[in-house]
Amino acid sequence: MPELPEVEVVRRGLDRHLVGARIESVEVFDPRALKRHPASADDFAVRLAGATVLAAVRRGKFMWCPLDSGETLVVHLGMSGQIRVLGADSPKHERVRLVLAGRPPVSFHDQRLFGSLALDVTAPTVDGLPAGFGSDSIDLPSQVAHIARDILDPALDDEGLIRRLRKRTVAVKNALLNQELVSGIGNIYADEALWAARLHYATPADRISVRAYRELLAAVRAVMRGALDVGGTSFDSLYVNVNGESGYFDVSLNTYGQTGKPCPRCGTAIARQPWQNRSSHFCPTCQRRRR
Repeated sequence: MPELPEVEVVRRGLDRHLVGARIESVEVFDPRALKRHPASADDFAVRLAGATVLAAVRRGKFMWCPLDSGETLVVHLGMSGQIRVLGADSPKHERVRLVLAGRPPVSFHDQRLFGSLALDVTAPTVDGLPAGFGSDSIDLPSQVAHIARDILDPALDDEGLIRRLRKRTVAVKNALLNQELVSGIGNIYADEALWAARLHYATPADRISVRAYRELLAAVRAVMRGALDVGGTSFDSLYVNVNGESGYFDVSLNTYGQTGKPCPRCGTAIARQPWQNRSSHFCPTCQRRRR
């Protein structure tokens, strides 16, 4: 599944290719891609036609595009969704196409159909601060309202987040992946940040000091920004940016997917353990579990 850096790479592509464009028409090839849209596929197409895209905004793994019509287009990539600027050929699994005035069409395609497009209503943020990255607007789509601010959001209150984390008795990795506490952190980047902060993934969240949490949040940000610099992490063809290019952060991973390889810090073999229908990768020496 694309995580925050991958979604931010896509948002930046939409900012370049879609913002300022007028949508001439919409072709819906598979209505299942509109499962979060409250009405029919025809309704979606009619309401989008003629609108101009004003911005491309992101919070965590959700993106949205405010329109001059007053509507808001919400985009969620799910596990395999992609937004592509179309060339001569149509991509496989194309579900929805936006035909633009004077620009190449933009396509949403999704092999596994866990992603979606939808038109949504908005409301002001509770704190009165910008709703997401990419715009100063405080208007937040209702489908994104349950998602916390993400780790790269300038409006994120670190000390408030640390207080919430320290009230949790679950494993720290569970807390990091809880999108209602902090959004955008997924399995790959959680493992990488925990390694950087020398914390075992199963350490109870309420047993970590404030100082250690500050170091952990700094590690998460460093990992995310490193991934952004090279376009995200790609292990197969399911994640690409809007131009169809894969990210290359996987060559810089210290723990995730590195089972059996020496820890870059101490040389101990990286271990992998099954964890809640996923896997956790860690160094048994650098990241000893607290008892």
